[in-house]
Amino acid sequence: MIFKIILFAPLIGAIIAGFGWRVIGDKGAQWLTTGLLFLSALLSWIVFLQGAHQDDPVHILTWIQSGTLDTAWSIRVDRLTTTMLIVVTTVSALVHLYSMGYMAHDENFDDAKESYRPRFFAYLSLFTFAMLMLVTADNLAQMFFGWEGVGLASYLLIGFYFRKPSANAASIKAFVVNRVGDFGFALGIMALFFLTDSIQFDEVFAAAPELAETNLTFLWTEWNAANLIAFLLFVGAMGKSAQLFLHTWLPDAMEGPTPVSALIHAATMVTAGVFLVCRMSPLMEYAPEAMAFVTFLGATTAFFAATVGLVQNDIKRVIAYSTCSQLGYMFVAAGVGVYSVAMFHLLTHAFFKAMLFLGAGSVIHGMHHEQDMRNYGGLRKKLPLTFYAMLIGTLAITGVGIPLTGWIGFAGFASKDAVIESAFVGSQGGYAFWMLVIAALFTSFYSWRLMFLTFWGEPRGDKHTHEHAHESPKVMLIPLGVLALGAVFAGMVWYNSFFGHTDQVAKFFNIPYAEAGEHGENAAADDHGEGGNANDDHGAAAEHHYVFAGEPGEGAIFVGPDNHVLDEAHGVPKWVKLSPFVAMVLGLIVAYWFYIVNPSLPKRLAESQRPLYLFLLNKWYFDEIYNAIFVNPAKKLGAFLWKRGDGNVIDGSINGVAMGIVPFFTRLAGRAQSGYIFTYAFAMVIGIAVLVTWMTFTGGAE
Repeated sequence: MIFKIILFAPLIGAIIAGFGWRVIGDKGAQWLTTGLLFLSALLSWIVFLQGAHQDDPVHILTWIQSGTLDTAWSIRVDRLTTTMLIVVTTVSALVHLYSMGYMAHDENFDDAKESYRPRFFAYLSLFTFAMLMLVTADNLAQMFFGWEGVGLASYLLIGFYFRKPSANAASIKAFVVNRVGDFGFALGIMALFFLTDSIQFDEVFAAAPELAETNLTFLWTEWNAANLIAFLLFVGAMGKSAQLFLHTWLPDAMEGPTPVSALIHAATMVTAGVFLVCRMSPLMEYAPEAMAFVTFLGATTAFFAATVGLVQNDIKRVIAYSTCSQLGYMFVAAGVGVYSVAMFHLLTHAFFKAMLFLGAGSVIHGMHHEQDMRNYGGLRKKLPLTFYAMLIGTLAITGVGIPLTGWIGFAGFASKDAVIESAFVGSQGGYAFWMLVIAALFTSFYSWRLMFLTFWGEPRGDKHTHEHAHESPKVMLIPLGVLALGAVFAGMVWYNSFFGHTDQVAKFFNIPYAEAGEHGENAAADDHGEGGNANDDHGAAAEHHYVFAGEPGEGAIFVGPDNHVLDEAHGVPKWVKLSPFVAMVLGLIVAYWFYIVNPSLPKRLAESQRPLYLFLLNKWYFDEIYNAIFVNPAKKLGAFLWKRGDGNVIDGSINGVAMGIVPFFTRLAGRAQSGYIFTYAFAMVIGIAVLVTWMTFTGGAE
């Protein structure tokens, strides 16, 4: 019952607020949706801390039955589900609360003429319900339903300012780009059903070893089935999680209200792709070529987005590209087979990224909707609480901590270092590792650049705006305080659970494990708990060497018998462990030099390196390239079909028949109606002669 409440409370709130707000009132709609989200969040934390796990899914209703397809709507209960539940419901509840202050008086709407807030809160709750549908799914059809649901809700939320052409364009762009990815996801689901005759997770996972031995013909070519399906599923993840080539929608999605940015880009929609890869880990483990591609694309995305973030001036766009980059980190962790670390970074990132977005919203709110950082400066005295919140978020995302401890530091320090150490092992110290280290340096630079431009230096821009800058109300600051706790402590608290030794991670995710040498027999290792520092090689956990055991589908994630990346990541050289810390310090020093010591330097550098600056400012010209390859030809084809096809051929044919041929024969028929009897008699004689001739010839032939 508790899982049904978690799932359906946001939907109930969305329906009542959306359709019944005239009865309960504007305030009633806001408090109802927010209260139900906090209920979902409280229950989610209860089941997460209890370590809830059920072998049998929670059945809700029988859903699709067609031929051999028998799909029930059920809730899959395991550690992967409960982790996503706390992330989604916690951030969503805090965003609901924050929105009560942020959306109190919106310049895009006239309070006297329209009530926009119930609609906004209904959309937020609908979005949350769709995401919960996705993460609780027990089969691929249910997951796809939630997948499309968040796509719809994101369209509604990004385009919430429907009077702004840029917001409408951004919402359409997000919807269309995601459809490209979703097409790949749908093909992957169809391929799985074609080969396994099922879309239930347990049955698909059990068939994974067989899929690895199966070949499939697709696009006139033979493919390994496991690799092809894993790749198609990842194409879906590329769209939702804004990976390179399908990333262009994410920065434009900043056109929506700031709370929407925090919800979509911190904890929900963009993390769906990472969750999909981790959920499908039993299949992914048998698709090494596909996972190599995931690793490569994730590392490339992390680097690409970080370079673009270096020069952006809109405070929300800087954080948006940061999100894109951090998602690349998560995919690298999943790509090298350390799914627990991918989930670890997903968890910590949700806290500090949501706080950065909401902090940016607080700055925008205090500066009367000014978003250009070049018009900020010296705001830490005007917005002291917002400043401290964003400072904590910046310390977390840049990875500030005590080096070589592995876990004593802000949330991003623990999880980002875990990803980079795993990438070093998984890529043999190659491309993925170095891309992530360079991205860490860039992340530090653009994050501190944001802080220095916003909160330090002399006030810039409109003097009147600076004079009237003000701190946000408590309803907006409380969520920042709660998220700050997560940004500080999440990494330290759950380090061992997600990136500890094999037995600790196995216990947390309910995965069978065994002592090395037992070849898959489960070890009763109850005395080796989750406590203690996982890096302590003299601890109890280090006396025994454990390996993951069990079959695909046993446990929340699956790690193949030949996958030792998690274990080996703890033994990487010290310089590897220090590399992200050094990168973070270098980024901080350069940003301090550029924006505090010598503020004229960035402008001189941009002028001297004009082509490179424009290349980064224009986001590697992806939008321009896509416009040239796809958008403009599509427009020209549409114009041709409209003017030539529809206008000339279709309309011309109909008009020609209606206005040319029909009147011509009408006039001929009109001339025959002369009124003279001998004319009609002559026509009858001619007709009889033709009939007799025809009968003579046809009759003779028969």
